[in-house]
Amino acid sequence: MSLVDFLGPDNQNIRQLAAAFPGSKIISRGNEIKIQGQTEVIARINDLLSSLIEHYHQYGQITDKTVNQYLSATSEEAEGRVLAASPDVILFGAKGGVIKAKTPNQQRLVDTVMAHDLTFTLGPAGTGKTYISVALAVRALKNKEVKKIIISRPVVEAGESLGFLPGDMKDKVDPYLRPIYDALEDMIPAEKLKFYQENKIIEIAPLAYMRGRTLNNAFVLLDEAQNTTPSQIKMFLTRMGPTAKVMVNGDRSQIDLPTRQKSGLMQAMDILKNVQGIGYVEMTSEDVVRHRLVKEIVEAYDQFDNEEMSRQAQQSGQRRDERHERRLLELQQQGELPVNHEQPL
Repeated sequence: MSLVDFLGPDNQNIRQLAAAFPGSKIISRGNEIKIQGQTEVIARINDLLSSLIEHYHQYGQITDKTVNQYLSATSEEAEGRVLAASPDVILFGAKGGVIKAKTPNQQRLVDTVMAHDLTFTLGPAGTGKTYISVALAVRALKNKEVKKIIISRPVVEAGESLGFLPGDMKDKVDPYLRPIYDALEDMIPAEKLKFYQENKIIEIAPLAYMRGRTLNNAFVLLDEAQNTTPSQIKMFLTRMGPTAKVMVNGDRSQIDLPTRQKSGLMQAMDILKNVQGIGYVEMTSEDVVRHRLVKEIVEAYDQFDNEEMSRQAQQSGQRRDERHERRLLELQQQGELPVNHEQPL
């Protein structure tokens, strides 16, 4: 983006924006624009700048008329106008970047969530499950489709002991929720995100905190659900209020539950497979949007897992054959079986 074109001749566009907020300052230095003023004013200017940036990306220019149009509209109207012209856009990020589906399955996830009140999504690491889900939740909040966002993860010790981590319980739990904070910080300006969290409009909490609640007028996301127990996921699913939108995400290849503990997500999907009105989306290594090596790593592990399962099945068959042969030999030695044991018993 050409900053000169965006700012206008003699910074006309920025000066026009600053004039609408007399108690604030908007300073352009190099490739950065800094805003000074009261918290709520900073948030409003940031929203306007984000909308203007997206307008520039789409139409290639910003005029004084454009600035006036966005100043006279509410932030929701301004963003809605650009969204209407770009139906594939989910959301505009905190810095004006476009957030949209990057693969066919990510788009399928967006479409499925729009059509269902409950959606299960499975897929390996790096396929954008969490990021797209958080973006859909933020969009629903901005569009006033819901009154709040509730995002949860089960706290499971993945090879490390929670008790040995430093700090109080919040300090211990926050690292497990960090990917959600990262996604939200990409999508909502810092001051507005702080306001949302302080006023419980956005809640991020461990799964155990959901017990006993009815989640209504909310967009609810359960992430890393492969690490729920059957009782935990049943508890979560039965919190769903009549006007809630619920997403449940997981990765069957990253189950960190104790050995022999069945994954609640896998069981729930099996139990609910014939229930009408539930959406299901399966992502693959083709949807990985991280470093190109991540896709190859996922595929290599999938191949290893398949070969390991085949090897174990083969060994299990061999053991059964060996046990059968030993039993036949015992019967033979006891005189209960003819020497030629292929004859009918």
